[in-house]
Amino acid sequence: MKGEREVKNGVSEEEREVKRKRVMERSDSPPPPLGFNNPLLPFANAYDDDNNQQNKSQTRCNVVAKGEGNGNKVKGEAQVEVDDDEDDDDDASKGRGKHSRHVEVRRDCPYLDTVNRQVLDFDFERFCSVSLSNLNVYACLVCGKYFQGRSQKSHAYTHSLEAGHHVYINLLTEKVYCLPDSYEINDPSLDDIRHVLNPRFSRAQVNELDKNRQWSRALDGSDYLPGMVGLNNIQKTEFVNVTIQSLMRVTPLRNFFLIPENYQHCKSPLVHRFGELTRKIWHARNFKGQVSPHEFLQAVMKASKKRFRIGQQSDPVEFMSWLLNTLHMDLRTSKDASSIIHKCFQGELEVVKEYQGNENKEISRMPFLMLGLDLPPPPLFKDVMEKNIIPQVALFDLLKKFDGETVTEVVRPKLARMRYRVIKSPRYLMFHMVRFKKNNFFKEKNPTLVNFPVKDMELRDYIPSLPRAPEGENVCSKYNLIANIVHDGKPEDGYFRVFVQRKSQELWYEMQDLHVAETLPQMVELSEAYMQIYEQQEE
Repeated sequence: MKGEREVKNGVSEEEREVKRKRVMERSDSPPPPLGFNNPLLPFANAYDDDNNQQNKSQTRCNVVAKGEGNGNKVKGEAQVEVDDDEDDDDDASKGRGKHSRHVEVRRDCPYLDTVNRQVLDFDFERFCSVSLSNLNVYACLVCGKYFQGRSQKSHAYTHSLEAGHHVYINLLTEKVYCLPDSYEINDPSLDDIRHVLNPRFSRAQVNELDKNRQWSRALDGSDYLPGMVGLNNIQKTEFVNVTIQSLMRVTPLRNFFLIPENYQHCKSPLVHRFGELTRKIWHARNFKGQVSPHEFLQAVMKASKKRFRIGQQSDPVEFMSWLLNTLHMDLRTSKDASSIIHKCFQGELEVVKEYQGNENKEISRMPFLMLGLDLPPPPLFKDVMEKNIIPQVALFDLLKKFDGETVTEVVRPKLARMRYRVIKSPRYLMFHMVRFKKNNFFKEKNPTLVNFPVKDMELRDYIPSLPRAPEGENVCSKYNLIANIVHDGKPEDGYFRVFVQRKSQELWYEMQDLHVAETLPQMVELSEAYMQIYEQQEE
């Protein structure tokens, strides 16, 4: 029978014994090393319990401490630091109790060449793409997606195993980690990513912004001017874009928000989001030549209780008034304290009110941030060519309303005669041309063109009763235009754009969402002005 089996199988008993010994020898030898690109390699240590990992980390700490005590330095040995990220553990680890976790710090990482700066975009809300949580969020530097945590049961850890993406940055602490190995990467080549995540300005850099004439280059090769970048129109949000672009020309306001230490006492998310947006617009090392105000819009929706929201067109004048008043209320430290908003825009009016049948006059003082200018009504009839006549009016005629002598009839809340006089002019003077009126049926637009000076507007010529500055104070009454918001099209379906001035070269740019182009000063004067900001000249 034995011989028949050997013949049938074609293998003798001696050959079978030799094969058995070879198999035993192979089983005693270690497996061959695996390369870095093997996606199954991270699973090797995925099933170790926390106690073994903690013992290993403590042993590693003792080895480093022992080497330092003897004065011996091992070449290439990594540092070990205590991880101060309290939100890093998942629910399971929190149930076991808190313990100090040691994180290895390395200066080199084999996965740094996988970082793709082209896909990084830190303008959107910092929510995990899986759990939609905003706590302890990490950005994958390979694909740009956001994930929560980096413990073994976190979404970032799972993504590193499934997709093979290993480099992550904490959006709050700006620390970079390699997963699933969970060591910190300390490499200066990642500093440009940290600057894009959280742009930084020194006071010396802030003072030199208006003198900078140098263009910056994005990763796609396009050139852009810091401070003159386009803003993404998310959905009917051009009213926000033109307002932000106008406020970026107000130098004291911009300089205040470029340095976070100026408002670190404030807990308002709107203030901090406005500061982040300001720093991103003026940052000279952006990865792209545009900025998305998504986080700022989310803060606006929450602070305004959805009065201004994405997907619904609103008026830039209403938004400007709400934004400035809200920022002032959030920035002031006490009830009577001032803020950077009032220091830039607040002026004062003297109001004289007379009622019919009453000889007594009510005289009061009223602070203002913006002056409303009433346009003359357009003609009701067409000309000989059957075309509507577009009238023109000078800014000089509109400002007569505030000379203290011109009477303005007011119907509400009671029929009265009003006289206004500017008794204190602000450093930045804002005008609002009242173009839109609502009747019982539809919204009307006044197309009257306003002729205004772009440079050297002497306010005392427009308002003769303007009081002179006290002795010893050099206050100029001349103003230069720095921003002009215009409206084009029909009242319901029109759009807004803005003309802004670049101070370093005194050039004018037309900005509409992502469109930024240089234009002539004459084009600024021919537009249908809706809101303007004038800057007071310095003596």
